[in-house]
Amino acid sequence: MTPTLAPGTTAAALPPVPTGRTACVIGAGFGGLALAIRLQSAGVATTLVEARDKPGGRAYFWEQGGFTFDAGPTVITDPACLRELWSLTGHDMAADVELMPVFPFYRLAWPDGTQFDYSNDERALGAGIARLNPIDVDGYARFLAYSAEVYREGYVKLGHVPFLDFASMVKAAPALIGNRAWRSVYSMVSHFIEDERLRQAMSFHTLLVGGNPMTASAIYALIHKLEKDGGVWWAKGGTNRLVAAMVTHFERLGGAVRLGDAVVRVHTFGCRASEVETLSGWKQRFDAVASNADIVHSYKALLGGSRRGAQYGAKLARKRFSPSLFVVHFGIEGTWPGIPHHTILFGPRYRGLLADIYDHGVLPEDFSIYLHHPTVTDPSMAPEGKSTFYALVPVAHLGKLAIDWTQMGRVLEKRILDEIGRRLIPDIHSRIVTKFHYTPRDFASDLNAHVGSAFSLEPILTQSAWFRAHNRDDAISNFYLVGAGTHPGAGIPGVVGSAKATAGLMLEDLAK
Repeated sequence: MTPTLAPGTTAAALPPVPTGRTACVIGAGFGGLALAIRLQSAGVATTLVEARDKPGGRAYFWEQGGFTFDAGPTVITDPACLRELWSLTGHDMAADVELMPVFPFYRLAWPDGTQFDYSNDERALGAGIARLNPIDVDGYARFLAYSAEVYREGYVKLGHVPFLDFASMVKAAPALIGNRAWRSVYSMVSHFIEDERLRQAMSFHTLLVGGNPMTASAIYALIHKLEKDGGVWWAKGGTNRLVAAMVTHFERLGGAVRLGDAVVRVHTFGCRASEVETLSGWKQRFDAVASNADIVHSYKALLGGSRRGAQYGAKLARKRFSPSLFVVHFGIEGTWPGIPHHTILFGPRYRGLLADIYDHGVLPEDFSIYLHHPTVTDPSMAPEGKSTFYALVPVAHLGKLAIDWTQMGRVLEKRILDEIGRRLIPDIHSRIVTKFHYTPRDFASDLNAHVGSAFSLEPILTQSAWFRAHNRDDAISNFYLVGAGTHPGAGIPGVVGSAKATAGLMLEDLAK
């Protein structure tokens, strides 16, 4: 008789072999979850501690009136990096969560009514480019070849490698120089593509990881290759279901999760982290501690009792941070098959708008909107006959834009909904069943995000790789970082890659 396998288990599944070592991961965002799974898979008894009542970090979610509202991220790329977390122990991710393809990847729309669908359907994509500018069909092919090269050098070779010393940066320099990493994404796109609308369509992706297309390193052009090969996906039931699947898998392996209990201090003894203490008074010693919390908070608050924490926290706070976001979540009457899963509603300006957000720190009258419509892919996100949306607008972080979001939030929410009504859903206000918004102040208070930044350090060349916060602290030998603030950066593939890099260091150190 064939034995019945537990859910999420394959015949090849093997339980972790205990090593007798212990670790604590602070923060249950994607980076923290991925790191905790890797450590537990390797036999390190791991405790995951999360301040909020639910896991997920920036991938939090709310439920109101039958609608499910995901905080984000809405784009799942490189699903192989996620599947690997299960395959480490012979398990199958598909048993815990279903990934659904998103098509087209994005619809780009301009105020004059022009639309362009971006996907990995080469025939349809070529036809779309030709409608805007026939010359750019060949230019796009050359840009994609460039993207493939920076993908190999920047993601495959370096995306999971920790940069702990300047020598590692020097070693990577020839590849970075050869791929003109000092140039911006927009500059490199413009080198290949002539039409301004297509330049915007091929460069906006850096905004999804907090980067200004005008200043973010051209290495981020790798996102096109990442999407072309791996596709763009949605977790059925919402991004929150992918988070839940990761928690399920971690606990299946024997990992422990503490929710709703914020870490208030990582105690140190000499040059080592010795004990983790939470708001409830819980304390425990660990062989190693890793933080998926905001990097400035990790040092200034969690390690604030040590000289290293105070000094390095102050240094990090002086760096350039990505902008924040203003997000309107709303549920409406009706279904909208003509509005794809992701739409970018460009405003009348591109370069000038980015300068206002990243450089000038003002709240301009105009904006571009990232519109997320999950119910067109997954109707379970809303009651029958209704639809779930969120509209996201990048805004300057609190360090540059010090306004009263209690007052301005209501004003900006109406302006955003008015614009969606003008361009897509004429009677939107009368259709709204429920709505709420999320501001930079919420990023700061809910996530301890420094200056309310939505993506941590801004991804510019001088804040990348070795110039970013290191995966292992330089002074506290058993304190580690994972997530958007360390190498390689934000986005699901980025933070899952950081977990791979950090786990390698931790397992090597714990084996000594």
